Amino acid sequence: MMAEAVPIPSCCVVDASVGVKLFVDEPFSDQAHALFNRLASDPSTELHVPDLFFIECANILWKYTRRFGRPLEESLADLADLNRLTLHGTSTADLMEDALALAVRTGLTAYDACYAILARRLELPLVTADKALCREISWAIWLGDLTNE
Repeated sequence: MMAEAVPIPSCCVVDASVGVKLFVDEPFSDQAHALFNRLASDPSTELHVPDLFFIECANILWKYTRRFGRPLEESLADLADLNRLTLHGTSTADLMEDALALAVRTGLTAYDACYAILARRLELPLVTADKALCREISWAIWLGDLTNE
C-alpha cells in the first residue's frame, strides 16, 4: 500500500469495495466518486472489472438492506445506475485458473484474486478500498491514497 498521494488513474481495474461507495456513504466515497466521474469527463477513461463485480456490489447492498434497513427500492435503483456505467467487463471464466493459483499463493480469496489477475493481465493498477489486498498485491492502489490533484 502506498503511503503518499496518487493521482487518479485514467485506466484501472476497480473492485466492488470501490464501486459500492458510489451509492453508500462510507469513508473515501469522495475518492470513488472522483474516480468514476472521470468516465463522464474524460472519454479516454477506462474502468475494468471482472463480471463478478456486479454481483459483489449487489451483495454489499443486500447487507445494507438487511442489517441497516436500507430501502430495497434504493438498492435496486443503485444497481440499475451501476449497470448503466460504461465499465469494461471480463468473464471470470477467463480469470479463474490464474486467480485460484494466486489465491493459493497469497492467501487472498479467489474473488479478490480475480481483480488482481485482471489488473496484471491488462498491465493496469487495481484500485481497492481493501487495505489487506493492497498489502498482498504490489500493483494495487488503496482508494484512500487517490487525489484529484
